[in-house]
Amino acid sequence: MQKILSRVAMIALGLAVLAPAQVKTEVPPVEASAKPATVEPIKIHGAALEGNLEANAVERDVLVILPPSYAKEKKRRYPVVYALHGYSIGAEQWSKEIHVPQTIEGAFAKGAQEMIVVLPDSKTVHNGSMYSSSVTTGDFEQFIARDVVAYIDAHYRTIPKRTSRGLVGHSMGGYGASRIGMRHSAVFGSLYIMSPCCMSPRGGGPANPAMEKALAAVKSPADSATLPFGLRAQLATAAAWSPNPKNPPLYLDLPTKDGVAQPDVMARWTANAPLAFVHQYIGNLKMYRGISMDVGDQDGLKNDATKLHEVLDTYGIANSFEIYSGTHTSAVAVRFQNYVMPFFSKNLCSGTNCQ
Repeated sequence: MQKILSRVAMIALGLAVLAPAQVKTEVPPVEASAKPATVEPIKIHGAALEGNLEANAVERDVLVILPPSYAKEKKRRYPVVYALHGYSIGAEQWSKEIHVPQTIEGAFAKGAQEMIVVLPDSKTVHNGSMYSSSVTTGDFEQFIARDVVAYIDAHYRTIPKRTSRGLVGHSMGGYGASRIGMRHSAVFGSLYIMSPCCMSPRGGGPANPAMEKALAAVKSPADSATLPFGLRAQLATAAAWSPNPKNPPLYLDLPTKDGVAQPDVMARWTANAPLAFVHQYIGNLKMYRGISMDVGDQDGLKNDATKLHEVLDTYGIANSFEIYSGTHTSAVAVRFQNYVMPFFSKNLCSGTNCQ
C-alpha cells in the first residue's frame, strides 16, 4: 500500500512543481520591425464535452492570433499551431505567460513564416482537464483534436491538412501535446513538447495520511477550491483518469479508500502515462514531419522528458531535444518566440507544397 500511496504523491508533485512561478516568465526584447497581429477572443462549442458530470463549460473560451497579413491578403491560407496551456491556468493566463501577441509578432519579424496560433481553454472545476477522455471532466482530448480543429478550419482561412497543423503544449499542456500527438497523428503533422508533466507514475517517498484525510473530506466540487495546489491536482488527475459515474458527488475514484490502497485505480492512472503507452504509437509518431522537446535544467520534470526523448531515439524517430538553462516557467515566453515558432515555420507546410 505504501508504494501505491507514494506514487500518488509523486504524481501530484509532478503537477505541484508547476505552481510557484507560473506567471513570472522572462520577456524577450520587442522586435523593432514587428508588425501587429490580431487577437480574437472567441467561443467554441465542445460537442465532446457535452454531458460531463462536473458541469464544466461546454462553450469554451479560445484565443485566435491572426498574423499581420491576414486582414489584407484575403485569398491567402495559413498553417495553424494549437498551443495548450498548463494546469491551474486557462487560455487568457497562458497568453500572458508566453506574452502573445508580442512573441508571435517577434517570431514573424525574425523570419518565421506567418501562421495562425490558437490557444484553447481547458480549465475545469478542479483546475485542469489533463487533456484526457473522461465522462467526469468531458472528453478534452477529442475537444482539442476534433472540435477545435474543425471550428478553426471552418471559420478561418487555414490550410486544412495535417501537414499544416502543429501542436505544442507546456507542462500539463506538454502532457496533452504528448498524449494527443501520439493518438491523433492523422490530425497534426508537427509536434513540440515543452516541459511535460505526468509522463509516468513515480515511486518513492512516504505515505501521507493527512493528504488522504483532506481528499476524503471533499464532498462537492466547490470544496476543492480551498485545497492546497497539490491536493487539488490529485482531484483533477482522478477526475480525468479514474472517473466513476456511479460515485457522486465528485464522480471519481481515488487511489485509496478508507486507508486501503486501490490497485485497480492506480492501474488506470498508469494506463494514462505517456511513457507507458508510447510504445503502442510508434507508427503514429513516425508520421510527424518534425518532433521537438525542451525542458529547463532546474525543472523537476527534466528526467521524464529525457526518458521520452530516449524512447524516440530507441525507435529511430527523428526528434530534437534540449535541456536549457531555466526553471519550469522562467523561459517559456523566450522559448515560444525563438524556438517553438521557428520550429513550426520550418516543419509546417504552406502553399502548394502541402501533401
